[in-house]
Amino acid sequence: MRRDNERFGRAWEPAGPLARAGRAVLDLIYPHRALDDDSPVLTPGLTAAAWSRIAFLDDPVCDGCGTPFEFSLGPGARCAACLGKPRAFDRARAACLYDETSRGPVLQLKYADRTDLAPLFTRWISRSARDLLAGADAIAPVPLHASRLFRRRYNQAAEIARPLARLWSTDYLADALVRRRDTGAQAGRSGTGRRRNVAAAFTVPECRKRLVEGRRILLIDDVMTTGATLESCARALRAAGAAGVDAAVIARVKDPASLTI
Repeated sequence: MRRDNERFGRAWEPAGPLARAGRAVLDLIYPHRALDDDSPVLTPGLTAAAWSRIAFLDDPVCDGCGTPFEFSLGPGARCAACLGKPRAFDRARAACLYDETSRGPVLQLKYADRTDLAPLFTRWISRSARDLLAGADAIAPVPLHASRLFRRRYNQAAEIARPLARLWSTDYLADALVRRRDTGAQAGRSGTGRRRNVAAAFTVPECRKRLVEGRRILLIDDVMTTGATLESCARALRAAGAAGVDAAVIARVKDPASLTI
């Protein structure tokens, strides 16, 4: 935990006493506002009421896909699904469950230009995926297709991956992984449909393979439902020579059949 605390200290606290005093004066003049309802709060983030409703994920979870366990099965334990059919990525972690509480902020980041939520989600993932981050050689966002990026103007995964890489002093691979065709939305598709939709949709261009070869890559995305998109990305990275691929997301669906993204 000491390493985590040192990283948080360097990245999120003012550097010296004068800087901290200046930050305190600014906080007094311009109080922080809650990200969920714009009410005054002591520190940046959600209101206490919203915070208490978020189902944050801590151990015990499946070491393969990050799904929560009811009780601990020991270090490295994996769920039946991961044991029955190993994933293309090595391990995945989620900061919280994707449910009716977390859905609003996640979709606001994704579709409503609420990039101000990205620092909050960055801190969440930094905590939930700290073991994966400690072993990562580089961090890469799940990419959008160029046409969708043009319409949306930003990639929500990149808005988290970029500051996360700075926070952990890790290389950020902005465009080593590309989406070569517009797969459209995954919402409403079955697990099989999701896998078919993103099959071979991602690639590492020949000129960027040197950024991936022999390295452990941490993929960043917003939500994990069946894991089809993350697996497709992982296959492309492994084909380009990655030594290993892990994944971290803001939220994951506990039962993919129960909720539409």
